Amino acid sequence: MEHKFWLDRWHKNEIGFHNPDAHPLLVEHLDALGLSAGARIFLPLCGKTLDIAWLLQHRYRVVGAELSELAIQQLFAQLDVEPQVTKVGNAKRYSAGQLEVFVGDFFELKRDALGPIDAVYDRAALVALPQAMRTAYAAHLIALTEGADQLLLAIDYDQSQLPGPPFCVDAAEVHRLYNSAYKTEQLGSAEIDGGLKGKVPAHEVVWLLR
Repeated sequence: MEHKFWLDRWHKNEIGFHNPDAHPLLVEHLDALGLSAGARIFLPLCGKTLDIAWLLQHRYRVVGAELSELAIQQLFAQLDVEPQVTKVGNAKRYSAGQLEVFVGDFFELKRDALGPIDAVYDRAALVALPQAMRTAYAAHLIALTEGADQLLLAIDYDQSQLPGPPFCVDAAEVHRLYNSAYKTEQLGSAEIDGGLKGKVPAHEVVWLLR
């Protein structure tokens, strides 16, 4: 997936993948991670998701990574906070209070810059990537976070009926990517009302990787 594709979508405001509220599966299943207040949660390819505000309200520290600087400017604006912006390698670091976001290429983000992570919440990253990129993504995420436990949201549907993104990531794909590093457990699923993009029956599936 080329950088230009996602940057163009943000600039054209073509972000149908952006939900207006905290994700119900996050609200329902975050406790499965067994985190304490103040735990540091990493959100790869975070965009401006309102899940961030929800996590901050529940006293977690949040660190994100995102390609689109516009998305992160909008994120801090909707949170009504003024970020401090610093340069970190080829990326920019936006930070304020318990939130920091690295703006740049996820694959160039280094563990030393990211710092220690207690858990990963992957709502929109894995499903945004075509299959050819997922192996490298999963390996980099595991290395970045030193194998921190994950709450992963995937989407399961008939990929032949609709091109991604978001892409279908079924149980076999989750096992292929993560069984070497984690014990994988499916916690639940929810049907997408009206189907994916209103066209194809689909389910969101929540996984615990421990």
